[in-house]
Amino acid sequence: MFTKRTAGAVGIRRLTTRSRRLVAILSVVGVLATAGIVGIDASAAYATSYPSWHDVLAARHNKAKTAKAIKQINALIGALDAQVKSTQADAQAKGDAFQVAETKYFEAADRASVLQKQADKAKITAQRSEMQAGQLAAQLARQGAGPDFSMNLFLNGEDASQILANIGTAGKVSELTNEIYQKAVQDKNTAQSLSDQAKVAADLRKALKAQAQTAFAAAQAAAAKAQAAFDASQAHRDELVAQLAAITTKLKLTEAGYRKGVEARLKAARANGGAAVSVGYVSPSGWTRPAAGVITSGFGWRIAPIPGVLPFHSGTDIAGGCGIPIYAAHSGTVIYAGWYGTYGNFVLLDNGSGINTGYAHIVNGGILVHVGEQVAVGEQIARVGMTGAATGCHLHYEVRINGVAINSVPFMRAHGISLG
Repeated sequence: MFTKRTAGAVGIRRLTTRSRRLVAILSVVGVLATAGIVGIDASAAYATSYPSWHDVLAARHNKAKTAKAIKQINALIGALDAQVKSTQADAQAKGDAFQVAETKYFEAADRASVLQKQADKAKITAQRSEMQAGQLAAQLARQGAGPDFSMNLFLNGEDASQILANIGTAGKVSELTNEIYQKAVQDKNTAQSLSDQAKVAADLRKALKAQAQTAFAAAQAAAAKAQAAFDASQAHRDELVAQLAAITTKLKLTEAGYRKGVEARLKAARANGGAAVSVGYVSPSGWTRPAAGVITSGFGWRIAPIPGVLPFHSGTDIAGGCGIPIYAAHSGTVIYAGWYGTYGNFVLLDNGSGINTGYAHIVNGGILVHVGEQVAVGEQIARVGMTGAATGCHLHYEVRINGVAINSVPFMRAHGISLG
């Protein structure tokens, strides 16, 4: 999330991410292993063999085999579900840690920036004070007000009244000189102190950035593992459920019938591959609405809807219903796709020129892209949900400029798009 990438042009007539994923899942279903039921280790279901239709259908004619087959298929389904649950929990924990680490880094970066500006300003002030003190010293030296200035007051041959007047003048000069000197010293010490603090803050920023990068890599790896488990579950679970139905019901389910259904869905997924963009308007500058719906919460300070959530809202909430498509507001490259603390399931795009767009609260299983993938404007990248700190289904949409969140409504309006 820390490395900026320039978004490249992407053709819009290509297989959608959702279709690609469905094709991949259905293709796996089409080549499932045909090992026998006996001896299947349910605890290793994520990487084990699966029952063949031949053995499943044969088990229907033997009561003992039927009971054993039902038990083993249920165990396999349970193991798949457990694997999904486990990897999702791990991804969530690492995503939470990533958000905390990144937040600490951003706070440290802000403090380091403020301190550095203060240190730079104090240095200029100290230099001016030092210059003023030096100029005064040079002027006094030229006027004979050096170390022997007080003695000269008494040895210049003037009368007593003039000497007293000179003593008064010397006192004022001494007081002014001391005041200027003390200010120069104070300003120099202030500048040095702020410079030292800025260095400490910069070192902390560097350390926290490294920690955030490590947390980012861990979160992304966990998210990829969770997605792989989910895809594997989708690939195998449907067939296991169909096989279980073939045993436990009187429906005349066969492998041929099941495969026919798989092929039909696969064909439909491929046929829909060209529908890569939303039907919504795309502005001349290449932007579109990220989701249908109305704005329910805007950018800025607000009363936090959930305890523990910061009252400053860094995005725009668009509510249009659960499960509806989320589209890329602009072409770009996926730089994060996974759990992100209070954001829930989150996708962040690098749209080039220092611009990022973020899409939060995505439904579980609803992220349809992966890191490094390039997406076209209007391409579906996710589905609306209410994961993370959300009270209802909506898209939390963010626009960031050089890493800083801005109000997305005027930004999108300036690019020819109304969010609501």
